[in-house]
Amino acid sequence: MSAVLAASAASGAINFQWWQSVVVMAVCAVGALLAQQALAVFNDGVRPFLLDFIQGRTTRPAMAAIAFGLSAGFIFGLGAPMALSTTVLNPWLIFLPVEILGLLAPRRWIAAIAGIAWGAVCSYGLAGATTLAGELPVDFLSALTAMSDPILWLFCLFPVLAIARQFGKAWGGIAFGAELVVVVFFVKAGEWWGWSIFAPSVAMAVGVVLLLVLAVRTDLRARAAQKAELLELARTSGQAAADEAVRARAESEAVVDELFGPNAARLRRHTPWFMVLGAGVAMVAASGIFGGGEATSFLIAQGDFTGAASMDLVRVLGFVPLIVTTALASGAYAMAGITIVYPVGYLLAGSGLPLGVTLALAAIAGAAIFGVEISAVSFIGKWLGRWPSIRDSSDHIRSGITESLGLAILVGSLMAANALGGGMAMLIVGGLYLVNEAMGRPVVRMAAGPAAVLVAGVLLNLLYWANLFTPVGG
Repeated sequence: MSAVLAASAASGAINFQWWQSVVVMAVCAVGALLAQQALAVFNDGVRPFLLDFIQGRTTRPAMAAIAFGLSAGFIFGLGAPMALSTTVLNPWLIFLPVEILGLLAPRRWIAAIAGIAWGAVCSYGLAGATTLAGELPVDFLSALTAMSDPILWLFCLFPVLAIARQFGKAWGGIAFGAELVVVVFFVKAGEWWGWSIFAPSVAMAVGVVLLLVLAVRTDLRARAAQKAELLELARTSGQAAADEAVRARAESEAVVDELFGPNAARLRRHTPWFMVLGAGVAMVAASGIFGGGEATSFLIAQGDFTGAASMDLVRVLGFVPLIVTTALASGAYAMAGITIVYPVGYLLAGSGLPLGVTLALAAIAGAAIFGVEISAVSFIGKWLGRWPSIRDSSDHIRSGITESLGLAILVGSLMAANALGGGMAMLIVGGLYLVNEAMGRPVVRMAAGPAAVLVAGVLLNLLYWANLFTPVGG
């Protein structure tokens, strides 16, 4: 299966098998159902608004409009171009429209039908779009594949940025040096001993481990200092004063539990729904036609399921605190959970097991993972409260991912433009990117480059038909 997908990606076209389309339509239907009930959405920015909707202070059309406003740039500027360039589906193309359709639907059955319809569009529309685009005189799909190298190689630097921001320039420099050594070693190991290990994924793991070690060390030192303060307070003001300080902290934690407890209970009441969703998401990830991130999509298209799993497994660390805290604050979960189901699905896709066994194991694993996540959401929230530096590290990880991918996608978009139409295409893509910046980013920065490449592809084809442009290479 992976070899077929990799060959299809290389040729710029793909035709999903019928069972893959069924899996996509099924998970879209379930996702729309949960969004309709305000139980799960994919966009982390939408989740905080759901509490007002759940409590009746926001209407359904207004909530859908908020979701569309926050997600449209990612759907059209990132999800669609990434799917066209990799011929692999992604969460921005699948889950963001599904949450909008679900929030807009007044009835559950309408949400389910809308989800199935969107799943069909994703399944069959991508194949049709790639086939149609491949027949154009200016082939912008092949040009889009030029984005892969910058994304795959620069993405691994996000731990360096996180470490530099949280623990200072010196540690950031050490992290960069460590990742560079790892990359050089594994690249040469591939040449000398034939190791088939994607070097950036190992380097990224090394950077994340270093980040976690530094965070744990900081928190342990803070606890030691806190204990010393309590001992000093007991010595100078008496044991009663120290006990009062401990009691005040416990009461503060109790207030947080009181605020978030009902929302956590709401999630637990709907655990069966979440388990069905988890089964579907894991099956999509195990189908071999889905990548959970920008770099992951290219690796899936190349058939590197192990590399994709390692990439997304490390990425989980950056989003657990955000997903858990927004879930506790709103009473709505993430449509892909904390995304652990992604790497599990990838590994099953590359396992070589029979199709039926692969899908069955994916469904069982996905349901179990989501069941555990929902049951443990309160515990995870409390645990993160006891390790503030790890919680802060996740914020820096997300910022680092955004910055590293922003640079990678911009560089990749310019490389794609050069392959598409040389200087003229670079003028169009770079110009559209700069105009978007000057206009206050109506298209989110990360999506502006790929969207500009698609616009350039359309414009250059029109210029070709008007005899005003000659494709690169004649």
